[in-house]
Amino acid sequence: MLGAIAGDIIGSVYEARPIKSRDFPLFSRGCRFTDDSVLTAAVADAILHNADYTDKFHEYFARYSQAGFGGSFMQWAMTRCRRPYYSFGNGSAMRVSPVGFVCEDIDAVLAEAEKSAAVTHNHPEGIKGAQATAAAVFMAKNGAEKLGIRAFIRERFGYDLDRPLAEIRRNYRFDSSCQGSVPQSLIAFFESADYEDAVRNAISLGGDADTMAAIAGAVAEAAYGIPDEIRKKALSYLDAPLKRVVQEFTDRFMTAS
Repeated sequence: MLGAIAGDIIGSVYEARPIKSRDFPLFSRGCRFTDDSVLTAAVADAILHNADYTDKFHEYFARYSQAGFGGSFMQWAMTRCRRPYYSFGNGSAMRVSPVGFVCEDIDAVLAEAEKSAAVTHNHPEGIKGAQATAAAVFMAKNGAEKLGIRAFIRERFGYDLDRPLAEIRRNYRFDSSCQGSVPQSLIAFFESADYEDAVRNAISLGGDADTMAAIAGAVAEAAYGIPDEIRKKALSYLDAPLKRVVQEFTDRFMTAS
């Protein structure tokens, strides 16, 4: 899950000023954790303590209300609403990576990803984006080859994953929908050689940089691991409660792998 958080932090300064280059400092002035990291931790916390996703999302929003949440989520959380709002935004995918690390088979991954998404993002595309991301994390963690992951995601979810990154980059613009950012984020991973490469690929598309780097970074962590220097730097941006969740989740679900 730290792969998603690190991607979010690295991409945070490029969401408002998108770039079309892979040549940028990983951790630059102004980097911070955003709602992507907060809700990733909330999903992990819910899994760790068998808690309700809605309750955890409300709790984490109240604690980190200035983290940059989207307008629909803010309205939902501020009013303590317990009904989903039929979103197909990529928020369901940015936060789902812990699911891919804890479930023991692909059916359980898809079911839990839907559960984590549907409390807010109950539109079919919102659920699909979460499931595709979690499935990619799960498969990468378990040693699947990129060709196998790509084939499964393509066949199960109907995403076009065959366009090269260079072609996408030319005309790509900010798109916060699952259908407009999850496939591109996964391609950023498919064309990568290591964790840093995947994050740079995702940000270089010039779109929803923090979220796309979180999605690509989550899968890249499962496939490659995270270099120690990136891990330590990312953790340095988190406050004590978020660090505790990351550490507890890592100790329980990821240390052996």
